[in-house]
Amino acid sequence: MRFESLAAAVFAASALPLPALSAPFAYISNQLAETVAIVDTQVGKVAGTVAVKGKPAGVAVSPDGRRIYVSAPESGSIAAIDAETRKVVKEVKVSSGALGVAVDLSGKRLFVADWYQNIVTVLDADSLQTLKTITVGQSPSGLAVSPDNRWLYVANRLSDSVSKIDLEHLTVAATVKVGAHPFGLAVDSEGRRIYTANVESDDVSVIDAVSMKVAATVKVQSRPYAAAFALNDSRLLVTNQDSDSVSVIDTAELKEHAVLDVGGKPEGISTHHDDRHVYVANWFDGTVSVIDAKSLRVVDTIKTGDGSRAFGQFIAK
Repeated sequence: MRFESLAAAVFAASALPLPALSAPFAYISNQLAETVAIVDTQVGKVAGTVAVKGKPAGVAVSPDGRRIYVSAPESGSIAAIDAETRKVVKEVKVSSGALGVAVDLSGKRLFVADWYQNIVTVLDADSLQTLKTITVGQSPSGLAVSPDNRWLYVANRLSDSVSKIDLEHLTVAATVKVGAHPFGLAVDSEGRRIYTANVESDDVSVIDAVSMKVAATVKVQSRPYAAAFALNDSRLLVTNQDSDSVSVIDTAELKEHAVLDVGGKPEGISTHHDDRHVYVANWFDGTVSVIDAKSLRVVDTIKTGDGSRAFGQFIAK
């Protein structure tokens, strides 16, 4: 059973580590197969798989590309995969409903959203030991770290809100109401705007990151799930679960610019290093669709495994 159905339905950028692994890999959690598929994006094929028990869902790649963190909602745990050996090197129980996961830009802290306990757990990224828990809204899901590593944004699905967490003090600094049931979210490269995919209201809320007020609402297709930027933030691509499509939003006009057909039940979405090709995990098909954000075409489809979900940043930035 898919986990979502259980719920009805201060660091300078110059100081941050550079990616150590040059090969561009995408890490796709296959929830039904209980694996993570490692996709070599240069050749468009799966280069290997790693077994991860507990219905893996959330994915986050460390800034240096050396570790991949995967949440397992069924077991409430986090698994750390070594990118070179392609093996699980550490696994710990976090909480009863571990789902969304993100790494800070220093690579030192890991954040896990707990669907049931309404908390975000802060872990040491190396040892996976818990440092602190932070109470947020109901059923936190998507997580995103600001580009200055100062803030963590949390989509609280059942509270219809987004929390802004101060990463210096590890406290909630603000909360804003958005559309119905926000799930995935994305922050632009300047940290000015946060975009939330609102599953039940079929729209995207655009939040001013300073005032924490909704600046605009953009209508998309049925049951938007997650979002990713491309082409220097000029386009935001949003997966629509029930439309088997991806909406392309023009971020200057804040309008839906195009709708692209992809595989069945698209969920996770991440952008390649080239800032042009966007990868979409399709739950029903067990595939990944590759979109050229410039030509607005699906240029490849890669078989990955049963229940491809890949919720989070599954390609190293």
